Amino acid sequence: MDELVEKAIVVAVKLQKDEHFEYGLEELHNLAHALNVEVVGEITQNLTKVTSSHYVGTGKVEEIRNFYEEAGANLVIFNDELSPSQIRNLEKDLDCKVIDRTMLILDIFARRAKSNEAQMQVELAQLQYMLPRLVGLRASLGRQGGGTGGGFKNRGAGETKLELDRRKIEDQIAKIKRDLEHVKDQRETQRKQRKKNAIPTVSLVGYTNSGKSTIMNQLLLKVGQEDSKQVFEKDMLFATLETSVRQIKLEDQKEFLLTDTVGFVSKLPHHLVKAFRSTLEEARDANLLLHVVDVSNDEHRYMMDVTNKTLLDVGVEDVPTIFVYNKSDLAELKYPYVSGENIWISAKEGAGLDELLEIIKKHIFSDHVQCSLLVPFDRGDIVSYLNEQASIKSTSYEEEGTLLKVELKKSDYHRFEEFVFVE
Repeated sequence: MDELVEKAIVVAVKLQKDEHFEYGLEELHNLAHALNVEVVGEITQNLTKVTSSHYVGTGKVEEIRNFYEEAGANLVIFNDELSPSQIRNLEKDLDCKVIDRTMLILDIFARRAKSNEAQMQVELAQLQYMLPRLVGLRASLGRQGGGTGGGFKNRGAGETKLELDRRKIEDQIAKIKRDLEHVKDQRETQRKQRKKNAIPTVSLVGYTNSGKSTIMNQLLLKVGQEDSKQVFEKDMLFATLETSVRQIKLEDQKEFLLTDTVGFVSKLPHHLVKAFRSTLEEARDANLLLHVVDVSNDEHRYMMDVTNKTLLDVGVEDVPTIFVYNKSDLAELKYPYVSGENIWISAKEGAGLDELLEIIKKHIFSDHVQCSLLVPFDRGDIVSYLNEQASIKSTSYEEEGTLLKVELKKSDYHRFEEFVFVE
């Protein structure tokens, strides 16, 4: 059977003062492309505000319909989230399948979600989006089936069916929320454990496709950790939905956890942000954020604003942040280059990683203490612990025990304070 090729017309309204309109539209094309939808045309309209009944002006609806038939499209994608009544009116007047930007993003997330948690988060967002739109979607499904004969005869049955559907969806939402709460508790336990172990956490955040996963993979290679730990990276929107956590072990026994989070995009659906909140909370508890920016994109300042706003929405604030301007090679900027809390790199080329690691170390190990410890010979357990967990500068054997010059975590310093040796 031939697979139905989806051919879409994209429709967007440009409001006054929207200086990122062109970019938002380009992003819509990319989102469609991410779902293998072929965009065969676009229609835009300048308005002071969107029309409450049809999103576009009613005269425009006719133009869309004509263009749609001419271009042989079978789908119309709107560049904003449509209200339930807008979807209903548009489907009725255009007599075709209508989807909005939110549906598109939810669909991409649904296809990309691999872990059980990500799948639940996406399903929750989809159900919350669908609930108020059941009536419009029902009309659309009815039209696809072509069964409209019979006037008002079936109205009662249809409404009962809608009520049942609504209840089913509400029950499903409640169930997923409970399951996610359980996963969140497990995650909380893991986080507490990490805090207890005093391993600092560094979180990669940023716009989708800015190179977060590439940076993670390159850092793993840099410290000689095997390829099996590599995370999926691809030049596409939302390649990573799962939060990957990797332990980075440095030569001097220092270690930190690096987490890679889902990328952001403009007009990220509200339900989706809420559903992914627990995943993004990884960033909230981090000791340091690496805000990765695709500096080769003309709209990178805007992307940074979108990322910052989304982080605030999920309660990530006051976390020390380093701005990592990636793809500097494509932007023809000087790299590797460091200026304060900013670094310009090319992750693909592996250029700037040494400098990046240095900045990370400066931030997260700033509370490490250098001292000498004189450990009695009968406490070999402490010496072996320090060999594993601290950076040993020198070891010598004195009459009273082993004398170690070490750099260690503040928590370990307090633990072994009785052995501190002052020369």
